[in-house]
Amino acid sequence: MSNILSNESYTDLIKNLKQEISKARIRAHLAVNKELIVLYWNIGKLILERQNKEKWGSKVIQNISDDLRKEFPEMKGLSYQNLSYMRQFFAEYKMTKFSNRRLEKSHGVIILLFFQN
Repeated sequence: MSNILSNESYTDLIKNLKQEISKARIRAHLAVNKELIVLYWNIGKLILERQNKEKWGSKVIQNISDDLRKEFPEMKGLSYQNLSYMRQFFAEYKMTKFSNRRLEKSHGVIILLFFQN
């Protein structure tokens, strides 16, 4: 076994495996980030559209926050402030097929940082 560990081919294999794992982890993080951005946009859309339709004031956002936090206590980002940001996010970026649009990495990072406070 010690001969294998000192073998250059084995060392190269370990290096390649580490690179593959690292690349897969980055791709997974990017996919999750994209899904979160789409989720935030959709939440903002639903809130804004229903507020407009029902003529609800801004206090309803606190009620929504309270109800969602009870249902999803482990999930961060459902505060009154974040839901307000999501509503604003949709209002400023009304794109018809948002989920199918390719987001630039920098925009995604900025948006995620915006919501994770």
